[in-house]
Amino acid sequence: MVSVNTGNLRRITLPLLLVVSAFAISACQNKSASLENLDGLNTASTAPASFKKTAELGTRWQADQKNIELGLAYADGLDKLGQTDQQMQVLAALSEQNPENTNIKVLFGKKLLASGRSQQAIPVLKAVADSGTGDWRIFSALGSAYDQQGQYGTARETYQKALALQPNQISVLNNMGMSHALEGNLKEAEETLRSAMALPEGKSLPRLRQNLALVVGLQGRFEESRQIASEDLPPDEVEANMAYLQKMLSQPNTWQQLSGDTQG
Repeated sequence: MVSVNTGNLRRITLPLLLVVSAFAISACQNKSASLENLDGLNTASTAPASFKKTAELGTRWQADQKNIELGLAYADGLDKLGQTDQQMQVLAALSEQNPENTNIKVLFGKKLLASGRSQQAIPVLKAVADSGTGDWRIFSALGSAYDQQGQYGTARETYQKALALQPNQISVLNNMGMSHALEGNLKEAEETLRSAMALPEGKSLPRLRQNLALVVGLQGRFEESRQIASEDLPPDEVEANMAYLQKMLSQPNTWQQLSGDTQG
């Protein structure tokens, strides 16, 4: 086993975990991903984007900005054309014009989070959470937003609220485990991920297993990490991951270079 200076592991920030993305980490990428179909709205189509059609939708929506169907179709077209800023403006306007529509607010928060705008997503999602929603997915998404902002303690408090509504929910436990890892609490991260793995569903989720492999590897237990990772990854990818981790952990300055302000 390689000796690891745990002092360098006390604060593992988001940039570091993104660099080790070969392990398919998912806590806040969320990337955060992984918002579990929060909105309940079918906002996307499979048709290719059209500048002309999107412009026409925009003209129609500008004349009727409370129209949810038009607004969502316009936002979807903008998204496909890569016009993220404009898409967010449309969703913000829809949310303002339809203050009673929780689904719109959740969708807006989800899109903000997915685009890395967690600071903006927090008040949007928090407003829904504070309204008395019984949907655990709102709290899970809000927790991911807090993690992206480096507010790890608040993130885990929020995940606990999600678990109170949906006990033993695998994706929430995964996010909580990776929240511990982001803060450098690797033992707590491992315990949480192993508890998720122990659930019936946990054994069938490669992403969860790879997150565990990452956390174990970050503690310098490379052989154990290799065994876990090899259940899902081909040998060459496993060895590449192990080599990267060993190189990274053997260079203390790497932690300083990769650590940074997660506020964004």
